[in-house]
Formats: sequence, C-alpha cells, structure tokens
Amino acid sequence: MSTALDPDHLYASSWRFLQWMHERLVTEARGDHQERLDTAPRNRFWLGRLAPETVVITSPLGPRAEKLDPCAIGIRVRPATDGPWQVQLHAGFRCWQKQTDGSFTKSAPIVVDVEATISPDGHLSDNGATAFEKQLLTLGLDARHAELRVDVETWRDHTELVFSLVNVSDAPDQRHPETHLYETTLSVAGLPCDEFQLEALPDSFRYDRSIPAIGINCGVDTTDGVFTTSDVISVDKNRPSYWNSPRPHPDLRFDTLAADPLPPVRALIDAAREWGDMHWSDEALQHRSTDWSPAMWDEAAVGRDDFRVEIDRLEQGYRALQDDPHLLAAFRIASAALKHSAAGKYDTWRPFQIGFLVAALPGIIDPADADHVDTVWFATGGGKTETYLGLLVTAIIYDRLTGKTDGITAWTRFPLRSLSLQQTQRFADALAGAELQRRAHHIGGEPISLGFFVGASSVPNKIDPEDDLAHHRDAAARYQVLLRCPFCQDPEPRMRFNRALWTLDHICSNEQCPWKDGPLPFRVVDQEIYRFLPTVIVGTLDKAASIAMQGAMRGFVGAPAAKCTRPGHGYCYAARSKTPAGCLVPGCTGPRGPLPMPAERYAPRYRLQDELHLLRDSLGAVDSHYESLFDHLQHALTGTRAKIVASSATLSGFRRQIDVLYRRKARVFPQPGPSVDESFWSEPTALPARRYVAVAPRGVTLEFVSDRALTTLQKCIRDLIADPAAICDPLGIPVAHADHLVGQYGVNLVYGNTVKDVEAARRSAETEFPFPVNAESLTGGTGFDQVRDVLERLDRPEPDFADRIHLIAASSMISHGVDIDRLNVMVMKGLPLTTAEFIQTSARVGRRWPGVVYVLHRITREREVATYAQFQKFILQGDRFVEPIPITRASRHVLALTAVGAAEARRLAIHEYRSPKSLTTVRAVRDYYAAAGITAATETVALTDALGMDGPLEELLRRDIAEWETGFFDNLNDTATQAQWPNQLSPSGPVMRSLRDVEAGIPVYGDD
Repeated sequence: MSTALDPDHLYASSWRFLQWMHERLVTEARGDHQERLDTAPRNRFWLGRLAPETVVITSPLGPRAEKLDPCAIGIRVRPATDGPWQVQLHAGFRCWQKQTDGSFTKSAPIVVDVEATISPDGHLSDNGATAFEKQLLTLGLDARHAELRVDVETWRDHTELVFSLVNVSDAPDQRHPETHLYETTLSVAGLPCDEFQLEALPDSFRYDRSIPAIGINCGVDTTDGVFTTSDVISVDKNRPSYWNSPRPHPDLRFDTLAADPLPPVRALIDAAREWGDMHWSDEALQHRSTDWSPAMWDEAAVGRDDFRVEIDRLEQGYRALQDDPHLLAAFRIASAALKHSAAGKYDTWRPFQIGFLVAALPGIIDPADADHVDTVWFATGGGKTETYLGLLVTAIIYDRLTGKTDGITAWTRFPLRSLSLQQTQRFADALAGAELQRRAHHIGGEPISLGFFVGASSVPNKIDPEDDLAHHRDAAARYQVLLRCPFCQDPEPRMRFNRALWTLDHICSNEQCPWKDGPLPFRVVDQEIYRFLPTVIVGTLDKAASIAMQGAMRGFVGAPAAKCTRPGHGYCYAARSKTPAGCLVPGCTGPRGPLPMPAERYAPRYRLQDELHLLRDSLGAVDSHYESLFDHLQHALTGTRAKIVASSATLSGFRRQIDVLYRRKARVFPQPGPSVDESFWSEPTALPARRYVAVAPRGVTLEFVSDRALTTLQKCIRDLIADPAAICDPLGIPVAHADHLVGQYGVNLVYGNTVKDVEAARRSAETEFPFPVNAESLTGGTGFDQVRDVLERLDRPEPDFADRIHLIAASSMISHGVDIDRLNVMVMKGLPLTTAEFIQTSARVGRRWPGVVYVLHRITREREVATYAQFQKFILQGDRFVEPIPITRASRHVLALTAVGAAEARRLAIHEYRSPKSLTTVRAVRDYYAAAGITAATETVALTDALGMDGPLEELLRRDIAEWETGFFDNLNDTATQAQWPNQLSPSGPVMRSLRDVEAGIPVYGDD
C-alpha cells in the first residue's frame, strides 16, 4: 500500500503479524518448539508426522488408513531425460521417547543426505536406511526405522519418478508406545525435470496449467530446481490495482462526475481502446504465444472480438449521455447519491464500475436492450454491489424525470434463504442518497423508497388486528432491519407500529437527520410493500412464488387496481370479503381513487439477480419457469419486459445458464483480458491481500484440528496483549500498532458446510479452549436481532478485548453481502460444496487488511484430495475449477409444480381484473371463463407462453401443459367437485409456497 494511503505503514505491520501467526500455527501443529510433553505426541501434533507402515497396512480401515494417518511423504516428478538418473536426496525427522515418569521427550534431528543413482527399473543405489539406523541407534531409539524409496512409473506418456520417505518403524507396543516420526521433511535436487500439465484444466491461451511437481500426502515447494516437501500448501493472492493504462487516471470522483461526467468518461473510453489496441494486437498475442494450438488462437481471436464489442458498448453509452439530457442528469445524480452512500469511506468510482454503468445506459432508454442479460463479473470485494446500485439510482432518477412518479423501478433478488442485513443497508444508503438528491433538484414524484421482501421467517407477511404488534409497543423491536439511519448514519434507529396507518416503521430520532418526514421510507411487511410499491424491492428469490398466491403482487408486474382515497393507505387491489374496496388496511371502507400515473408506467424497469451462479439444479429449473411467468404477466399488463441484470462469481457456462433461465442472450462486463490476472480494468500489485493455506490433518479429526488451530490463533492475540514489545520488536513492528493488530486479527471466522459443523465449532468455544472465548453463530436460522447485534459488535468492538466477540461460527449465509473489515482470519472445516461457494466465502476475509484462510481438507473425500493436490492452481485459477451449472427448464417434474403457479398467477393478475366480480370461488371462475370464452385450448396457449415452453425440444412439455389444462377444466366444470377454492382445481397438486418447494429435504452428513 502506498505511503499516501497508509502513512503509518499499518498494512506492512499487519502482513508481518499475519505471517508470524501463520508460522506459529504450523510449528505448533508440528511440534517444532516443543521438547517435552505430558501426553503422547500423536494425540497432540497433526502435521509433519508419519505412522509406521506396518500399522497402516494392517489397519481395518484399509486404504483410508493411509489417507488419515500416512506412513510416507513423497514427491512426484517427470525427469527430463531417460534413466539412469543421478539425484541428491535429503531427508530428516525427529522422534519422541517415553520417559519413566510418563512424559515424552524429543530427540535430536535425524538427518540423511544421499547421492544416489536410480536405474530405469527403479533400483535406488542408496536408500538411506543404514544412515538412518546408525543415528537412531546412537540416540537409543530402537524400534524406529526409516528409508527412502523411489518408484519408476512408465504407464503414462512420460516416465515419472516418485520419491518417498517411509516410516518402517515397528508397531507401537508397551515398551515403545510412540513410533511415529515427526517434523518429517524430504527434498530432491540435481534432477532436471519437465512440468506436469493438469489434465483437469483445458488448454487456454490465458492460463498456464503446468505444475513442477506433485506432493504425496504433502505439498511441494520448488526453488532453483530443488523440490522440498511442505506440511501445508500456502498460496498468496495480491490486491489488484484498478487502473492499468499508461495514460493518466481519469478523475472519477463522485463530485467530478456529479458536476460534468462527459470528459472523464471520454478519457476512460479512449484509454480502454488504446489498451486494447496494444494488448490485443497480433504482435502482442504473437509475443505471448510460445506454443499455442490452433484452438487456442481461435479462442484468443474470440476474446479480442469480445473486447472490441465492449468498447463499442461504451461508445454507445457515451453517445446516450450526450444525446439524452434526462439520462445525463440521472447519471450525475447517481454519483452524488453514491457519495452519500459511501459516507466518507471512499470518494471515487473505480474505472470498471463506471465502465459497467456507461455500457449499461442504453438498457435504460432502449427496450430492445432487454434481449440481453448484462452480468457483472468481477473479483469478490471489488465493488459489484455499488456498481449495480449506481445503475439502479440512474434508472430511478431517469424514471422520475420522464414521468414515472411512483411504483417499482427494480426488484433485486438474492438466492440465499436469508438476506444479508449489510447488503440491505447498502441499498438503503444509496436510495437515501438518491432521495436527498431528488429533493435537492426538485424532481417530482413520491419519495424514493426501499422494500425488504423476505417473508414470514424474518418479518411479517401482514399484521392482523389480533397480532402482538398491534397491541404491544415492544413487539416491533424484533423486526428492525436497518443497522443505522440511511440518511444520517445514526446507529440507533427504532421501530414503531403506527396503528392509525397500520404500518411497521423504522424511525430515526436524530434531530439533525435530513429526513424530516416521519418514518423512514423503508418497508419490511409484505402487505405494506404491496400498498406502497417501494421504488426498489430487495428480497430473497424464494418469494417469487408469491405471485401465484397473492393477488396484490400484481404491483410487481403492472398497475394496481386503484389508490385508496384515505391518506397513507396506499394502493388497492382486487376486492375480498375482508377488503371490500381492495385496500389492504384492515377495516378500511374508503372509496377508491384513480391511479396517479398511466398504468403502463408501473412496469418495473429492472429485475436484478445477485449471485447468478447459485441458480442451479432444482432451484434454477423452477426459477426459469417463474422468470418466464413474470415476463409474460408484465408484457400482458404493460406491453413491456423488464431488463435483467445479474452478478456472478463465475463465468462457467453462464451463456447456457442465462438462456435456460431467461430465454435471453448473455453479455458480461468486464471482459477478461488476454492473461489470467490482467485486463484493462485491473492488474495485480505487489501488495498481499489474502493467504490461502491448504491443510491435510494427519491422524486426528477435523474438529480437533479446528480447535487446535483456533487456540493457537487466539493465543497469539493474547500474547500480543500481554507483552506487545515481545511480539512486535522481533518482527520490526512498531509497538504502537499493537492495538490495530488486536482489532484486526482478534476475531476468527469458522466456516462449516452444515449447521452441524457450525454448531460443533460454536460448542467447542465453550469447552475446548484453555481461556474464555466469546463465540457467536451466524446461520440461516439466526434471528434478525442476533445478526444485527453481532454485526454491530464486529463493526464497533467493545473497548476491552475480553468483552469482544472472539469467534464467529458461520454457514453459507456469511458468504454473500457480508463486508466486515475485522474478519481477517478464517478456518474452513472442509472444502465448501462448490468452487463458487469457496470463492465467495473465502473473500469474506482480507477485505481491507491482509487475511488468511485455512482450508482443512477432509482428505478421505476424492474431490478434496484432488483439490489439495492442485491447490495452487485452484486458488490462482479458481474460475476454471467452477463446476458447470447444472440447470434445465425441460423438467416434467418441475412443470407439474409450476403449471398451477402460472395458472393461478394469471387468474389473480389478469383474469380477475377483467372479470366483473372477484374470482375467489370455483363457481365465479366457472361463470367468468364460460362468459369470456376461455377454454382449455386458449389457456394452453397462454400457459405455454407464460412458462416459456416454446422451444423445439419442449414438445413433450407442451403436451403436458395441454393435459394439465384439460384436467383443470374437467375439474372446474365438474358440478360435483368438492373443491372450494380455484387453486384446489389443479390436477398436479397445490401451489408452491416457495421456489425451493421442489421436494422434501433430508439431512445429509459426512462420513468423518
């Protein structure tokens, strides 16, 4: 980090301290600094150890025994010449011996250096056994034995040599209870070798898939042709720079773009074009193409064309700014709004953010642009959220300037079951900035507002007169969502139920707050969202299923029926017995009034999909049907389609995924550059951001390793607090930095794939640590009030370290939208289930300061064994390891579930508004359909369109739709039917209450 950005050199101190913590963790796991123990070493140390070969061979665990507690470490190489081969081998270890008092003491190092010849048949001229034996006997370590081995493998297309250090000691017995070897190491030198090519990765002009050697039960470090085993595999990733051009960095500060954005945008585009001409030229590609295949050249040509298309899109956006004064004004206001949202933490856009905004501007003014789905693809932590918030604010202001005075501009969906409070707060902050700008520029319309649409598990769907909320003031507090006032940043907003207007409100009590109009423009109750149609809806994807159950969700795709004339009551929908005028306020009998703007203007402009890569398997299949349904309903009601924008952690198979989900073309921004880590929009710096450490525990459980690792990490902090000078001085760290280091590294994050893993880590904090540890859990089941409290304590930690949170045990809910600078140390209990999840989860640490991620591999699982073996490439080329997205819309099982939802949504959103009376009974629907000439045949056509089943491979599904409609109309016209409500007429079962209601779930646990 530059001196200007870090004048006190805190970043350098942080990196040194993190390296020291890491070294201490590894050495304590190996036992390097221990000379005496009161317990058996094999119950204490979990790295650098080897079990006796005879124990592994005779173990009832079979092949699993060698994985769980190996008897050998090895190095696999590809010699560059045919044999015989001359090599220098170095190996070493230490032993522990039980004393008469029951304690254990460690021996001196046993080290062997061998210059050996290897014959083509695998004979090793000196296996070191004699040298080992001599030293062991001198130290009185009988029953301990070791030897070096080499295997020559010729069955592949290239000869490979596997060098091993093997523990051939006797099995432990009463006289010799400890015959493991410890602090083991092996190195190979003097052997010219070729590199391996990872077969799991395809050839690509952007990537190098070669590795110099492969470790056996270990990692391998390679320096100057010497291969050395390592007990952990460490890979450092550096922070990117967001400007990669010899030209001066354009002035992209919020203030500058709020005043006159055209000159800096022009400079940005010119720099991008110049960079492309330089780095994508034939000469530049020829310089890089040492041994490219024709397919790699073709791939490079496509990459160059894609970059040129990106430049053309930037030019189109720039011309749109020049030609449309409303768009230019909205773009300027968006910069001012995001300045408010940044709250002084930063004052400028990053180039790729402005690039995306400019390229996306035609989507605001050109309906044809909805044919493409624009996907933001950038490194996690780079600012994707702020990028599409900038687009949303631009679209909102453009709507206001062009006559849309109210209603939804965008609906943002998150695929997880729980929505991050921090993510929601970012939306609220940006929209508050937009509202302040709307007022400052005297732009008409209703206040810009936000709706939190997640459902009854977190906030109420509705508030009934008999609910506690309606009678007890304190009951409202548990539904607080905002972490602070988005207008003034006051950290203590409060909740209040307004009985007169029947609203659950967030209230800011700060007298200096610029918001002076009562409750904050933020809605958390479903029925209030229907009543007020906030400008932006942010919620979980599951809630899309509500379109088939809630008639008032028509406001998400078109115009409500009317507006209640009672002040503060909001919009009206189809009449019901309890709401005779369609107003959703209980007991309201006020007359309906006209809509304040043309019905077609209620069409949402955008649907935003966060974390696109999570829409897979059954969830993706169901959502693909509902995406078509929303398009169908919006077009039927307004003649428009919403533009879809997405963000994703991966580009693996994204074109097909978008085609399946949305029936649209895929477009990504920014385009990758000609190398894996460099594009116009970013390049790596020398500044370390995050260290990834692969750990394969030996002879102990993952839970044991997690507890021991966390104990060491917490002990480091406590030692620093106890004697700052003793820790800082040897590291060259100013003692004055100690408080900063305690603050940034004093809380550890433990990630578990299952709630079982999370709760085990949480319980360990109470029983397994030698000192008090304050631990909290964050899972999908954690209540809002607890999540809010944890985030507050992490953001503003208690003055006394003893009172702070020391450990967070978290599930996948932590992997999206959580941005806490103090989360810099993570322990993963097993590899996350997908690579995309690993990328997202690990990016929670090291957001501002250097971070470390310890990945504890379940080494009995083949996927984790493979990942461990190629861990460096897994980290540096993570996007290439992302599994293809399994998704299809052509599922008959899914269609059986979604057909009823689509039919019900059409009844609630379309037919009921054409009917002279409510369609709430079977008889009313029967009479209306008969009068309107609606038949199974006509509804089959409509339902086929609603579910997007118009492809050439979907004939069978169209037949299923026709059969479903036939069954529905048979039930409808059966005068003896027992069905009471229209949704009971479905021949395939009830309406889905959530997009995840595909099949019943069962708990699945690991085999460890």
